[in-house]
Amino acid sequence: MTDKTTETIPIPGPPGLPLVGNAFAFDSDLPLRTFQDFAEEYGEIYRLNLPSGTTVVVSSQALIHELFDDTRFRKPVAAALAEIRNGVNDGLFTAREEETNWGVAHRILMPAFGPASIQGMFTEMHEIASQLALKWARHGPDAPIMVTDDFTRLTLDTLALCTMNFRFNSYYHDELHPFISAMGDFLTESGARAMRPAIASIFHQSAARKYWEDIEVLRKTAQGVLDTRRRHATGRKDLLSAMLDGVDPKTGQKLSDSSIIDNLITFLIAGHETTSGLLSFTFYLLIKHRDAYKKAQEEVDSVIGKGPIKVEHIKKLPYIAAVLRESLRLCPTIPMIGRQAKQDEVIGGKYHVEKDQRFAVLLAQAHLDPVVYGDTARDFIPERMLDGNFERLMKEYPDCWKPFGTGMRACIGRPFAWQEAVLVMAMLLQNFDFVLHDPNYTLHYKQTLTTKPKDFYMRAILRDGLTATELEHRLAGDVASTAKLNGNSKPTAQKSSPREGKPMSIFYGSNTGTCESLAQRLASDAASHGYAASVVEPLDTATQRLPTDRPVVIITASFEGEPPDNAAKFCSWLKSLKDNELHGVSYAVFGCGHHDWTQTFHHVPKLVDQTMTDCGASPICDKGLTDVAEGNMFTDFEQWEDDVFWPAMEARYGTTVEVAENDDAVNPDSLDIQFSSPRSSTLRQDVKEATVVEEKVLTAPGAPPKKHIEIQLPEGITYNVGDYLAVLPVNSKDSINRVMRHFKLSWDSHITIGSDRWTSLPTGTPVPVYDVLGSYVELSQPATKRGILRLAAAAEDEATKLQLQKLASDSYASEINLKRASILDLLDRFPSISLPFGTFLSLLPPIRPRQYSISSSPLNNPTRATLTYSLVDAPSLANPSRRYMGVATSYLSSLVEGDKLLVSVRASHTAFRLPEEAKVAETPIICVGAGSGLAPFRGFIQERALRLAGGSQLAPALLFFGCRGPEMDDLYHDELKKWQELGAVDVRRAYSRVSSEDTEARGCKHVQDRLWHDREEVKRLWDSGARVYVCGTRLVGEGVKNVMGKIVLGQENVTEESVTEWYKGVRNDRYATDVFD
Repeated sequence: MTDKTTETIPIPGPPGLPLVGNAFAFDSDLPLRTFQDFAEEYGEIYRLNLPSGTTVVVSSQALIHELFDDTRFRKPVAAALAEIRNGVNDGLFTAREEETNWGVAHRILMPAFGPASIQGMFTEMHEIASQLALKWARHGPDAPIMVTDDFTRLTLDTLALCTMNFRFNSYYHDELHPFISAMGDFLTESGARAMRPAIASIFHQSAARKYWEDIEVLRKTAQGVLDTRRRHATGRKDLLSAMLDGVDPKTGQKLSDSSIIDNLITFLIAGHETTSGLLSFTFYLLIKHRDAYKKAQEEVDSVIGKGPIKVEHIKKLPYIAAVLRESLRLCPTIPMIGRQAKQDEVIGGKYHVEKDQRFAVLLAQAHLDPVVYGDTARDFIPERMLDGNFERLMKEYPDCWKPFGTGMRACIGRPFAWQEAVLVMAMLLQNFDFVLHDPNYTLHYKQTLTTKPKDFYMRAILRDGLTATELEHRLAGDVASTAKLNGNSKPTAQKSSPREGKPMSIFYGSNTGTCESLAQRLASDAASHGYAASVVEPLDTATQRLPTDRPVVIITASFEGEPPDNAAKFCSWLKSLKDNELHGVSYAVFGCGHHDWTQTFHHVPKLVDQTMTDCGASPICDKGLTDVAEGNMFTDFEQWEDDVFWPAMEARYGTTVEVAENDDAVNPDSLDIQFSSPRSSTLRQDVKEATVVEEKVLTAPGAPPKKHIEIQLPEGITYNVGDYLAVLPVNSKDSINRVMRHFKLSWDSHITIGSDRWTSLPTGTPVPVYDVLGSYVELSQPATKRGILRLAAAAEDEATKLQLQKLASDSYASEINLKRASILDLLDRFPSISLPFGTFLSLLPPIRPRQYSISSSPLNNPTRATLTYSLVDAPSLANPSRRYMGVATSYLSSLVEGDKLLVSVRASHTAFRLPEEAKVAETPIICVGAGSGLAPFRGFIQERALRLAGGSQLAPALLFFGCRGPEMDDLYHDELKKWQELGAVDVRRAYSRVSSEDTEARGCKHVQDRLWHDREEVKRLWDSGARVYVCGTRLVGEGVKNVMGKIVLGQENVTEESVTEWYKGVRNDRYATDVFD
């Protein structure tokens, strides 16, 4: 009650406009952001003038505690809630307190949410959660999961089944149920209608029509649920039976059909939308905070183990509960709730408010109150929400955490939602590991009346070596399957009729596909040594589950000192281990690296090897290393296999003698081939089908060709500017025809491949030879030493044998590796070799995707990406009478509009990205590229141009671009000129074949020359915080690094050591490179 003697002060607030007040100040997509921005500006309380009246917004624990006093304040049904009444009338959450139906419904339905009733719903909750888990398992570890959509399916189906015995069967349909989209649009438009003045309705007539159509969908759906129950009465006791049969103990009334419809819609909306958001936010926060993720998963493993989850487990998971509480604190799915003064009041001891004044309680801001949560208020720290700490907080700061509302109008379904959320968290963490689909994703919000993450995709990787079938048995409580432990999953490629061998597990870390190919080669070779590779999987799948009952081989690359995307989680876990935690693990490591990254050369494989030894694991042999810059990775790997790894394996474990004795002495790895006529084909699973929209040549006739291709991405695939597009190529017709002619195969020949060892080739079904040669194997890969020796063994004359043996030893570097001589080249060169076709296939590595920098911005069109590439076409060094054609570039060059290709988006290094949005106005950029190295920078500049056109303020950008000359290959010249006029970039060119000072190149031949020419401006931008990006060959990268070192250090004669030391300090921070050969 107001104290007349209290001195009060005005409530601050933003100025408004006539008639509409502050309505136009709001972000239409995310009004919550505007509320929070005002809270940051005006503090714990401010006043807004809206078309629906004045609203006072509060966001501190102290003020909210006052507003939650039910003797002074009540829940209003106004603004958006008043609009929602158009669809649900006086349902439980939208009824006014004086309306009879609220009390009747509340008293009838409360028993349906009692503890015994909720526990009785556990089995059906478990069934729907199992449907979700099995869907993710069957889609595989590479499938992107649209998190909010799948959790929405989960919570809608769970609520409908548990409380109404109605099945939406959302996981059996590709599209979400119409109820869901109608509900989302209905809630969004309800909020928008509350913000618009009445006169504005004439401008939104189509939205109004859609609004009432959505309401009709909601009411028809609820009517269908009600009709189904009446047609199929079962005597079941649940929420719907309470609505149908319940009698209010106070008034003796029952709910009318109209009131049942209102409340069915209310529960279907409120009961699933908020829990879906909670689970989505929680998984995002856990994935981004690996320590908390690890603790949550360890708690599940400790309490539940590998057996089925039971209802009694729910209350034995305090850390999971703390994670959910902390998620609701940081990301409340109902970000604000309403209150209203019952009489004139003074709040906070100084703010006068009149009777019936409406308040918006901004929970999203109040949950960040530093008075309650201190300096870490914005940090995700589940420990603060553990039972003891949580109780202390709630006692010391009452109403500091209120995601479920307050008082008698608080969420009636809280126990239901809590049991469902804990069950789902436990089931998913027990059986999967999760990673972001885009490692660089940051949280964005989607708001209706509730909030959810926007565009949040993750991937689910089965734990414990489970298959989807085995998970199905585990979830059903099959004891045999739940006893299955690490290391027993099947390999990802096909096998048929495997020979028995000692088991081994192979894990790889690979971005470009090289280490994956090496892992597949090792799995293929294992059979001839008496072993069977039961696991060939990404390294992240080995996190927390390295087997101790078999040897483990880890093959991983290192990218500027960072692990590959599918090994990052494993490396993070490895670094968290303590002494002797890997006791019993026996392992070997082979690593790939690039010597251009001198300071971090082989950093990741060395880290893995040393850390595993430090943690008690036992190395089988010395680690193997290769430098991919030298191009000998397959040969280096085979040499490590033959000379180091397999001898050490035999010494430690022995071999399976029966297998060794049954091998063909001359041709142990040959494939069994049967020719037939039916036609079929298969597609790779790690890429999806895209469509060519446009392709064109960018260079003048006579200049080395460079081309542009625009691609319509597969549905659901997104990218960020600077990312890569991985393309799975097809070998050229010329290469395929050479093989067909050599082995005298007709163009329509089919083969059925049978293999008694691991292979990445399709087995057990007839496939066209043309498809196998085109789509499954590398025909142009330089022959390895082992492969050459296999050819020598098949040669029919001694002279050929001796020549091949020499090529496999002293002459290998100069005659094979340098000239890129393939197995096919050697067969052409030595026609006396009599090689079975099956042996030929066994000598070829599986074809792998090639990565290209995307040369467009998703702001231009998020569904399309462009590539800019140089066509590799030169005389073959191995056979000058032939042309050497790049496999992927010749494939891309053969495509025309409408053609299909297989692609996937892969994230670039985090350093190779434009400055984050908050810093674009203050961080200049300097981009340096030559030839097709312009590709990522075209995307950068296109994005800057679009941002400028949208009104953004940007810091300066310099682009240093090198090519032959203005009439030859000055790529995208007109486009860059247009963007330069807009202010998005200042282009500085270098022409290697034109020396005139009158050209745009100022007489500079190379980009490093132009950098030095413009050094004063470069130095000025660097000193103001510029970031440098370099894309090109190794020679370009090295030259630019040296010149930039001289410019920044201010010394033309600076030493190489000084440049190296400077580069170490800025690499992957302010200086990012993307070099290629």
